[in-house]
Amino acid sequence: MSHNSFGHLFRITTFGESHGPALGCVVDGCPPGIALTAEDIQADLDRRRPGQSRFTTQRREADAVEILSGVFEDERTGGPVTTGTPIALLIRNTDQRSKDYDEIRDRYRPGHADLTYDAKYGVRDYRGGGRSSARETAARVAAGAVARKVIPDIRVRAALVQMGPHAIDRDNWDWDAVNDNPFFCPDAKAAGRWATELDAVRKAGSSLGAVIEVVADGVPAGLGAPVYGKLDQDLASAMMSINAVKGVEIGAGFAAAGFTGEENADEMRAGNDDGPRFTSNHAGGILGGISSGQPVVVRFAVKPTSSILTPRQTVTRQGEETEIVTKGRHDPCVGIRAVPIGEAMMAIVLADHYLRHRGQTGRG
Repeated sequence: MSHNSFGHLFRITTFGESHGPALGCVVDGCPPGIALTAEDIQADLDRRRPGQSRFTTQRREADAVEILSGVFEDERTGGPVTTGTPIALLIRNTDQRSKDYDEIRDRYRPGHADLTYDAKYGVRDYRGGGRSSARETAARVAAGAVARKVIPDIRVRAALVQMGPHAIDRDNWDWDAVNDNPFFCPDAKAAGRWATELDAVRKAGSSLGAVIEVVADGVPAGLGAPVYGKLDQDLASAMMSINAVKGVEIGAGFAAAGFTGEENADEMRAGNDDGPRFTSNHAGGILGGISSGQPVVVRFAVKPTSSILTPRQTVTRQGEETEIVTKGRHDPCVGIRAVPIGEAMMAIVLADHYLRHRGQTGRG
């Protein structure tokens, strides 16, 4: 299986399966001399970790990260620092229940990658989906924590802005509220309503989709390239690579199709030494594939979790028609834990483009 790496100068390669002994990643291209400890990474992993509320899978994983290589410490470094060599990160699996999947070993789950994996490889790890499981994203979050250390002046935050058909009221947006509810929701009132609805959905054995918004503040103008290295191109690729994501938009996104030219244009006025002042940000901080100095804004849509208790029609590996009920421990809304994953992928892309920009122009 190829295509397990992402990025150019800052490059990550993830490995491992949902029910294997461990998963992890190798981060290549991190500059030397950056302070890095396991605690720095663990803080981000703890936000993604399963089993923290009744609204996420009850699989109990500590997601404790181990740094196997790429850091060094002695009396001169003031603590562990990166050496510029590959950083290997390991996260051990400790709470697998592989027996939950015995009944589906020869049945394809609708909405999952079972059929396509078999079509491509002729063999699949049916225990939790193997490599297609969202468990793989723990490694991305670990890599994203390293990426944040490369771009300390850029602040990357994300929030859940829609669950099922119910969107937040943007007039109530409060970043401080994001970590005060189990949904990473910036609208406290919406979070209360979501709790009631998702409880009912969870008890019915069903699921809901979601929309996540990721915002990066402090992005300097100039990151990206105008043709095949567009910043928004790589951001779209990064977000689409997350499990269950079915749509990505930058800035106003699809809504821009309904604007007039006058409405869509982000007008500019005289600013300060950092560049002009924009009167709006429909472009999401990216013009012609290059960052403008405004906040970079990305949204992505996550489909409802395909693992549900309602019987669904399917076929077996032998082509026989049958029904399937997906047992096990699953997220009633996988979009909740996609919030820190979206942050990680944004940080990885920005770190990569920051290093590319510095390498080409000498500025950064």
